[in-house]
Amino acid sequence: MDLIIFGYFATFFSAVSFLPQAIKTIKTRDVSGLSLLTYICLFLASLSWFTYGVVLNDIPLMATNFLTTFFQSIILFLIISERNKADN
Repeated sequence: MDLIIFGYFATFFSAVSFLPQAIKTIKTRDVSGLSLLTYICLFLASLSWFTYGVVLNDIPLMATNFLTTFFQSIILFLIISERNKADN
C-alpha cells in the first residue's frame, strides 16, 4: 500500500480547516474574536513548513502549507484592515 495517500488526506483536512474561518471572516468582516498574534504565528509556521517542503520536494507538505498559508494570509489581511478601519 502506498502510504503517500495519508499525506494527501492530511493535506486536505489541514488546508480545509482554515477555509470556514476565511469564508466567515470575508462575509461578516467581524474580526473582533480573532487573535492577530495567533494568526501571525500560524502564518509564519505554515510558511516555514511550506519552505521546508520545497527543500525536501515533498508534495503533500508543500500543498498543505501553501493552502493554509494562503487562507491564513486572507484572514490576517482582514484582521489588519478591519482593525485599521475601526481605529479611524
